[in-house]
Amino acid sequence: MGFLSDLREDLSFFGGFKLTIQHLTRPRVTFQYPEEKKPKQPRQHGRHVLNRYEDGMEKCIGCELCAGVCPANCIYVRGLDNPPDHPVSPGERYGFVYEINYLRCINCMLCVEACPTEAITDSKMFEFSFTNRADAIYTKTELVVDDEGRPQKMPWEDWREGDDLMTSGWMRATAPAGNAAYEGVTQWSGELGYGVRQGEGGQSENRDDTVTGSKLLRDLLPGHLLKEDIDPVHLGVQGRVTRAKKQGEFNKVRLEQARDRLVAKRAQWKIDKENRKAAK
Repeated sequence: MGFLSDLREDLSFFGGFKLTIQHLTRPRVTFQYPEEKKPKQPRQHGRHVLNRYEDGMEKCIGCELCAGVCPANCIYVRGLDNPPDHPVSPGERYGFVYEINYLRCINCMLCVEACPTEAITDSKMFEFSFTNRADAIYTKTELVVDDEGRPQKMPWEDWREGDDLMTSGWMRATAPAGNAAYEGVTQWSGELGYGVRQGEGGQSENRDDTVTGSKLLRDLLPGHLLKEDIDPVHLGVQGRVTRAKKQGEFNKVRLEQARDRLVAKRAQWKIDKENRKAAK
C-alpha cells in the first residue's frame, strides 16, 4: 500500500464528522423549553378525562371494563345504581368511585379502547409532576369534565392552548373491524361543550385537517428535512445571522422578564418594610 492509502486509512475516522459538519449550516431544532413547545397532533396521548353527554349526564356507567383491561392495575372503579329521581348517567348504573393512580399508569390507553360508552378518553396534556404521592391519585372529582366540557386543571399540570381539544382523535380514526369504508365516519355521541367531534381520517381521503388541527410533519419539523426543503434563509452565513437575531430577541425577552421580577421583588420588599414599621 502506498503512502496516500495509509494516510487515508489513518484519517478515516474524520468521516464520522461528516453528518455533524452538514448540520452546522442547517436550522436548529432545539426549542427553548418550557417557554416554547412543539405543536401537538390531535392524536396525542395524554392525561385522561371522563366525558359527559351534551345534556350534562356522565357517560361512565360503572361497568369497570377499563379497570379490568388495565395491565398496570392503576384504575379503580366502583359502580352504583342510579338514583331514580336524579340519575347521574342514562344507564342503570354510574361510576360512583373512579380513581387513576398515575404512579402506575403506563399510558397504554387500553382503557379508552375498552370503554363501551367512550366515557374515558385522553387529552393532549402529558406534562405534570407531583411533590405529594396523594396528588398522583386522580379521583372522579379531578377526572370528570366541568360544565363547559373542559378538563379540570390541577395546579401541577402544564396546560397549553389546545391541549383539551380533540380528545382521543386517534380513537375516532379507527375503523370498526378494520373496514376502511367506515374510517373517519362519525359513530360516536356528542360531548358536553363540543357536540359531535370531527373524526380523524387517518390515512384515507376522508379527513379534514382544518377542523381537526392535523399538521404535516414537513411543516412541524423543517430542521429534519433534506437540504432542498430548507428555506434558504436558514442556510450558510445567512442562516447563522438569522439564528443570531432570533436568539437575541429571545434573550431580550428573558432580560425584560428578569427586570420585571426584580422590580416586583423590590416593591414587595418596601411594602414588607413599611408593614414591619407600622407593626412596631
